[in-house]
Amino acid sequence: MSDPKSSNQESSIPRRLNEKNVGQSTLSIWGGEQEHELYERATQVPVVHSVSYTYKDIDTWQNVALEKEPGHIYSRNTNPTVRAFEDKVKELEGAEAATSFSSGMAAISNVLGTFLKPGDRVVSIKDSYGGTNKIFNDFLPPLNIEVTLCNTVDYEAIEAEIIKGCKILYLETPTNPTIKIMDIKRLAAAAKKVDALVVVDNTFATPINQNPLALGADIVLHSASKYLGGHADALGGVICGSKVLVKQVYHYREINGATLSPMDAYSFIRGMKTLKLRVERQNDNAMTMALWLEKHPMVEQVNYPGLESHANHDVAKSQMRGYGGMLSFSVKGGLDAIKIFLPKLKYAHMAANLGCVETVVGPPVTTSHVECSVEERAAAGIPEGLVRYSAGIEDIADLITDMEQALEYLC
Repeated sequence: MSDPKSSNQESSIPRRLNEKNVGQSTLSIWGGEQEHELYERATQVPVVHSVSYTYKDIDTWQNVALEKEPGHIYSRNTNPTVRAFEDKVKELEGAEAATSFSSGMAAISNVLGTFLKPGDRVVSIKDSYGGTNKIFNDFLPPLNIEVTLCNTVDYEAIEAEIIKGCKILYLETPTNPTIKIMDIKRLAAAAKKVDALVVVDNTFATPINQNPLALGADIVLHSASKYLGGHADALGGVICGSKVLVKQVYHYREINGATLSPMDAYSFIRGMKTLKLRVERQNDNAMTMALWLEKHPMVEQVNYPGLESHANHDVAKSQMRGYGGMLSFSVKGGLDAIKIFLPKLKYAHMAANLGCVETVVGPPVTTSHVECSVEERAAAGIPEGLVRYSAGIEDIADLITDMEQALEYLC
């Protein structure tokens, strides 16, 4: 129900092995696992906990250290299990290279730290994820880095700021938690005119629904803790892009030390085996829930790009293959009403997470923008009475029945 299908969109799916016509489920399972022989002929990528790696002669050791030969020296730099995870994401995003981090925020901060210096300028949006917003508002300005945050869907205003010059154009689409959609291709084209680097947070969409690199982005990043892992049991982040750009971020990360652990990398690899299956089910569940919520008398507004009522539905339809598992909605009575009905849900965790197999709910005041003040959330266009809803893979009839009984407490 939620997949916008067209021959044009199908052709945008990354196929690094075109001659084999490799699909997304195949890449989710086999990506990153065929280039290297696994330990003792294992069928699954092993968890390599070793911190260091030994060599029998100095010359080989030195060549590996200088990247003249393949291999590993120290797991703060590279690790076999982590490499397999990075290669899997790289395949799904259709990228040349990838590198990973200890969290999604580490991925964001390391990208910004790699490419920004005093005197540079960043153009972004007002209602990005709360942690990202904090970096833009609190951390970069003291470093003499100018940050201009625009109204998220005012493309002309964003383009006007880009024309003034910037080092990085930072986009997030769909946005967290307002579920706004940004036209990546249009804004990336504007950024190229001033030689700006285009960075896109693709966490909500996942590589299954959207591939920013194919739309003109230079770097795509994910909080892997969300949809990629899918089971809320591992913490990490990852970026993809060209070899030249990713290598720069990798060197920044290896010195600053925000390294992904092998165990978390293994959990991501295992979770990604079912990525396409999970995301397709979550797409359908979110679409059905959004349509149902639109008709409920206690719901004031539903934000979901699959709805024709969404302000940027046409943009989403043109650049996404599925509309995602994330939606948000406002109820009559605001935050006070949320405090009443959310605890009544039986099949949803009230938690600061998303993208996992279980449905997860919560207001921005306790999830995406807990770090921000009421005034900062208001400035970002995020109402206190908003509910962020991450659809799981449960039976949709049960989720709707559960939502119906919970909302009855407001009637």
